[in-house]
Amino acid sequence: MRPIRPRLALLGAALLAAAPLALATPTTAAADAIAPTVAPTVEEQRLDQAAPQEILRRSGFGDVAPDFARALAGTHSTAEAERVITRDGRALWRRAVDRVQGRGPAGGDLSRGDDRPLYWARLGMTRALGQWQPGFPLTDARRAALLAALERTSRGQDSLDLPAGTKIKRIVVTGFDPFQLDADVRRSNPSGAAALALDGTTIRTDSGTARVETTVFPVRWADFADGTVERTLLPSFGPGPRRVDAFMTVSQGRAGRFDVERTNGAWRGGYPDNANVSRTETVPIPAGVPTPNPQPQWTTTTLPYEKIVAAATGPVPVYDHTEVTEIPAGATTPVVRPDGPTAGSTARAGGGGDYLSNEIAYRATLLRDAVGLKAPGGHLHTPVLQFGAGNTDPATGQVTDPDFVRNREAITAQVRSVLTVVATTTR
Repeated sequence: MRPIRPRLALLGAALLAAAPLALATPTTAAADAIAPTVAPTVEEQRLDQAAPQEILRRSGFGDVAPDFARALAGTHSTAEAERVITRDGRALWRRAVDRVQGRGPAGGDLSRGDDRPLYWARLGMTRALGQWQPGFPLTDARRAALLAALERTSRGQDSLDLPAGTKIKRIVVTGFDPFQLDADVRRSNPSGAAALALDGTTIRTDSGTARVETTVFPVRWADFADGTVERTLLPSFGPGPRRVDAFMTVSQGRAGRFDVERTNGAWRGGYPDNANVSRTETVPIPAGVPTPNPQPQWTTTTLPYEKIVAAATGPVPVYDHTEVTEIPAGATTPVVRPDGPTAGSTARAGGGGDYLSNEIAYRATLLRDAVGLKAPGGHLHTPVLQFGAGNTDPATGQVTDPDFVRNREAITAQVRSVLTVVATTTR
């Protein structure tokens, strides 16, 4: 096998395509451009380490990638391959949600609330797709489109099933994949775990019932630049009977605290993502999505932060976080502002920093403003999900421990409580 251009470039070519693949038989000229198999990505290469393999084995998800590879090998056309990918991608998302929410077999002794089986099983599927050698012509662009379909379906991005009607509130919640895995490949992401626990659930409040739908996003700069956030959220943000009444993007933040991020900034600070890629630039907005012009440097939460902070949502303190980093108007040097940005300043970090946590909040609230969505929405940072005191060394530590499980369960429960406050205050 020989590598073609990097997989992120392939994926980026297809991420904004919401319509089904064009499945016409390739011409002779197109067949001349048949894509070879693809070298495993940085993320996929981590799969072979002991911890990911143990997580897959102890959750019962070790069969996902082999079964998918066999199904893919049995296809005879691009259209058939797309059907297999769509079916198996959606099945992986549903299986992960069901496991976390206690439906069906646990598949092993790994605690049910764990988000990591979904992450590692998906990477097994994307690697299988990259190494697949079909018995029919497959161009570079078509393999990219199939990869994008797998990413979309296995993340719940195409299944935000919000109900219509005036007697129920509609809420969308987003989470993230695990990240910083080169430092500790065992890591989980409590935002992803919370998303799996909340998907399809209802919250009953004195002001009515809310339906929650969730999705999980990758920790990759390229996917965000190519519109994965806007493509996923726009159908729920636009006018119509299924329009959201509230949304909350969630990610892992600092140890020992929740933060409701007041302000989001239009700046990427360059920290490496899960593909070990850095980006330092103004947040790029993809073509073809509604957006204000000119692009604002800042957006603001419309979550009921005062009520969230005042409510008894759980054992960990929740803060209204107002700090940003800006270059003041007429200046050249960044400064930290504890109480938000000043007029005419240039963003260098929002309340949520300058990484993808800040960026998803910026993109979601920017889209909110662009389409005129009058609904509570913004970002919640969770505490860091930590292993137990005797299990902190990734070289010798276990993939789970009782403290780790308790910490994750407590964070998930408090995210649900915060969301209940949001649902209560939503009209």
